[in-house]
Amino acid sequence: MLGLLSPSTLPNNAIKLVSSQSFVSTSATATKPTCFARNLKVKMSSDTLPPPPEKGIVVGCGGASVDFLAAVATYPTPDDKIRTTNLKVQGGGNAGNALTCAARLGLKPRLISKVANDTQGKDILDEFKADGVDTSFIVVSEQGNSPFTYVIVDNQTKTRTCIHTAGNPPMVPDDLSRENLLSALDDARIAYFDGRLPETALVIAQEAVQKSIPILIDAERKREGLDDLLKLADYVICSEKFPKAWTEAPSLPSALVSILLRLPNINFVIVTLGEDGCIMLERSVNESSGTEEIDVDVLLESLKQQQKDESTTTPTYISSSETRLRAKGIGTLCGRLFLGTAEKIPPSELIDTTGAGDAFIGAVIYAICADMPPEQMLPFAAHVAAANCRALGARTGLPYRTDPRLASFLKQSSHVITSLAK
Repeated sequence: MLGLLSPSTLPNNAIKLVSSQSFVSTSATATKPTCFARNLKVKMSSDTLPPPPEKGIVVGCGGASVDFLAAVATYPTPDDKIRTTNLKVQGGGNAGNALTCAARLGLKPRLISKVANDTQGKDILDEFKADGVDTSFIVVSEQGNSPFTYVIVDNQTKTRTCIHTAGNPPMVPDDLSRENLLSALDDARIAYFDGRLPETALVIAQEAVQKSIPILIDAERKREGLDDLLKLADYVICSEKFPKAWTEAPSLPSALVSILLRLPNINFVIVTLGEDGCIMLERSVNESSGTEEIDVDVLLESLKQQQKDESTTTPTYISSSETRLRAKGIGTLCGRLFLGTAEKIPPSELIDTTGAGDAFIGAVIYAICADMPPEQMLPFAAHVAAANCRALGARTGLPYRTDPRLASFLKQSSHVITSLAK
């Protein structure tokens, strides 16, 4: 059984702890071998918001649908008849939600997907256009049906159950002409795939690689064709169950190490954990043979122990320094391990978690385009995801760029005053 390391037993400067909205570096001193950087005060510029990232074009490929959301007091039992407490019909689909989030934050998303020429398809397109998502590359079939999902939101448990009907006919590579493919990728900063439409997605991803466009993959679950996409990825964001299911590693931290070892092109992998925040493993650019080696499971437990000292309700993160991480029976790599918290939402404000993961991904896409460091990106994405949980549906609560809650992340300048705590 793994033992828990205390801060004094970790290698020098192994852990770094800061609060939301700060990004600092620490260095050990001769008399204090282990330090924890804590945010004491943040001074933000009072200037107006800066313009969105210059390179803000995002190409996404994946699901776009209609969600029929029914909130109920409690989930029904078989053969039961109940009434809704709230009802909403709006756009959905992982890629559609994430790109809507990116658009509201100020990026210029282009979505590649397929709908039918029916009422639902027209509503999907109209909603995207209203939010600033480019629909020029969405294929409209004259026959069949657009995708849709019934979503039952349980007010008591704050959970949701999704019943999805796929679109028909499905999208195939021939639906997207070579000319449209090249046009969609023109001047793109990043390409994003939610794992759906695998054959079409692979064609787009291969072209993106040829054009040196970074690729982000949403690995929600094991899907047909996902492995081929992951081989081309630069960034991966996955659900809690995916890493162990995909790698068959014995623990979540060791699974993240396995992912980076098996996919050498990936810069970082993030696993989202709902109300428990997220874990991120970032590959070090320059591996040092002299770096001390730590068991990744032990390191995560130590990060969790240090995180317990923080009582703030706003998102924070704690991270290791660049360290050689060992996963027993799997291998080692040099990187940094981050543990991010989720915002603690009061029960009276928590309405619906539908699309929270998509909102997180949309914020990470923005952060990559804005060149945010992980220390800023993780709290920012947690803020965006939390905002989305305060309204019914995957898009109702998605914040706009002008939302005061996001101002501190989007200001042109900030000054962080830090101290090294004993």
